[in-house]
Amino acid sequence: MNSIEIVAILLLNKQIIYSIQYTSILMETNKVTEKFQITIPKKVREEIGLKPGERVIVKQLSKEEILIKRFRRLKAPAKILIGTKKFKRSVPIEELEEKIERR
Repeated sequence: MNSIEIVAILLLNKQIIYSIQYTSILMETNKVTEKFQITIPKKVREEIGLKPGERVIVKQLSKEEILIKRFRRLKAPAKILIGTKKFKRSVPIEELEEKIERR
């Protein structure tokens, strides 16, 4: 995929007072169908390895811009929620059951 890089520098008395750098990937235009569907260009699909059936997130950035981002499923979400670090104190299941019965 081709990219364009734009660098703008504003000088005052030979000193840089403002600098901006913008890098953009060249885009293709697509048509929105009557069912509001669009086709992701083949070059983009191949470069990011997008497969049929994958989920994407569509986010409105402004009135003129939308972002389409791949939705990655976690292989082990419980590991992230619970963690992998061992607790210093473990409670036997029997003790937990006793406490529950007392309630």
